[in-house]
Amino acid sequence: MSLYILVCILCLTNIVLIFFINKKKIKKFIYKSKIRKIDITEINEIFKLRNISENLRGPTQDVIIKSFSITSNNRIVGMTSDQEAWIIASLSRKSKNIFEFGTCSGKTTYMMALNSGPDTQITSLTLNPNELNVISKNSEDNKVSFRNIINESIYKKFLFTGDEVEKKIKIIFQNSLDFNHREYKGKIDLIFIDGGHTYSVVKNDSEKSFEMLKKNGIILWHDYVPGKRSAKDVVRYIDEISNTRKLYCINGTTLVYFKNE
Repeated sequence: MSLYILVCILCLTNIVLIFFINKKKIKKFIYKSKIRKIDITEINEIFKLRNISENLRGPTQDVIIKSFSITSNNRIVGMTSDQEAWIIASLSRKSKNIFEFGTCSGKTTYMMALNSGPDTQITSLTLNPNELNVISKNSEDNKVSFRNIINESIYKKFLFTGDEVEKKIKIIFQNSLDFNHREYKGKIDLIFIDGGHTYSVVKNDSEKSFEMLKKNGIILWHDYVPGKRSAKDVVRYIDEISNTRKLYCINGTTLVYFKNE
């Protein structure tokens, strides 16, 4: 093998290694967010920091929450990060009626139940594991996202099952495309959209959510990650509506925030 060929192979190997080492940074550079990124303290007053000293600020009592974490050994897929769960749990403390598209293991549902008031009603919509064989992919839907719908809809019981807070939670086992949202119109304070990530489902869940939301109610979408294959349809839909809706991407998270002002 000539020295020239060897040098070319080494250079190519280095390029590939650099790409994989810096994959996330490269994707962030190529796939830029269309949504304005902002700190949560700037868009909701409960997250504003209190002055402790001239060089230290900390959280108010409004955002001191009950929390838990799940170890990787539990092998639960599709969970929110600790920071995302903290934001959702904090907002749930100010909410009387909460709706969630996509229960999955029930981690976020559990967090909302633990931190909301005793008279709060939480409704969470999820597919029935026994009916997964009847759902179908729309022609415009992402294949990876459709596969993940199946993988994340395997639970009949949830992390909150058996806990006292379960009495505040109503689970609806139904395809959100078939869900009749009429009785919830204009009644919901907080909506978390983290169900199917295919375009048809995200669009459906979002359009129903806008009608379900009360004045000053809040919608949070999960998994807004430009460049991530499984989030492709989430990004596509949110980017489309960003021209007519006042949306914010929360720094340090994959959450997009909307308030019905």
